[in-house]
Amino acid sequence: MKPPRFSPACLGFFLGAALVVGARAAESPKLSTPNASTEAVELYQFLHGLAGAHTLSGQHCVPLLGSTRLAGAHKASGHYPAVFSQDFGFSEPGTWDGINFRQQIVDEAIRRHEQGFIINLMWHAVRPTEEEPVGFEKSIQGKLTDAEWRDLITPGTEINEHWKSQVDVIAFFLKQLRDARVPVLWRPYHEMNGGWFWWGKKPGENGYVKLYRMLYERLVKFHRLNNLIWVYGANEVRNNVDPYAVHFPGHDVVDALATDVYSGGFAQEDYDSLLALAAGKPIALGEVGPLPTVEILQRQPRWAWFVVWGDLSASRKDHAPMLAMLENDAVLTWEKLPWVKITKPTVHYPVLK
Repeated sequence: MKPPRFSPACLGFFLGAALVVGARAAESPKLSTPNASTEAVELYQFLHGLAGAHTLSGQHCVPLLGSTRLAGAHKASGHYPAVFSQDFGFSEPGTWDGINFRQQIVDEAIRRHEQGFIINLMWHAVRPTEEEPVGFEKSIQGKLTDAEWRDLITPGTEINEHWKSQVDVIAFFLKQLRDARVPVLWRPYHEMNGGWFWWGKKPGENGYVKLYRMLYERLVKFHRLNNLIWVYGANEVRNNVDPYAVHFPGHDVVDALATDVYSGGFAQEDYDSLLALAAGKPIALGEVGPLPTVEILQRQPRWAWFVVWGDLSASRKDHAPMLAMLENDAVLTWEKLPWVKITKPTVHYPVLK
């Protein structure tokens, strides 16, 4: 099956009046990546065209479970999410976030793209002072000393070279997606405005901003990955979580902005501040615990997508709000996407394949 194309004609067919909103489609929004792939450009234009009219639904699928959560979401709601999300992982082979699943993740992302799903990828990166696999609390939630951080951002140091080698491993998998012409929503080093990951709460030009830009340089300019839509993925602002602008690396290396919402109740001030910082670029809900309701999306219509982090089908006592949201015309599930030509996706990996 030929991979779907996100063509301007397709946008016009589906969005109609939505494209007229602010004439954004006519402005041909540009990605930060030079010579971005045709598929990435068309997906980015599609995301811009959604602004204020539609929000894409999404489901995160942990490495161990492959894409089985897509089937679970369909069983619970009658709908497949439009966005298929995965994480490259960090832990022992065969465990929840096992690093042995990376090739399977790439293979499945290619298949899902061919079926019309939009691909969202991230990576809970190991500290650059140690080797994979690692434990979550010890490494991902560990710390770097000030001296280690200085070495990390200094070219030629042992830690800097080790960081490059770790990034190169992930680049190997992202290149397969590039060569398969799969555009990717890429959300690296997320929730940086909180202090629970080793890359978090690092203000200033030599803090998180430097690390993000180093990654951009390595993947875009060294590895020539032109299929990535770079997403600045922060956390909802609350006590001990910095405002979105504190760690923002710059519009020249960011294509979309997102926030993760678990406890803040989709605060209007968070939405307003992220929208202002985006300066016309798409904004999204990178991870959500509770689903946004129809009423929330009516108050905050510029969310381009949301991704449910947990299992959409797991132990929900009242499915009515979820069903009402997914049935709403403003929310796009997989089967509502204009390029989807099949009635049922196939290939759900069994556990531990």
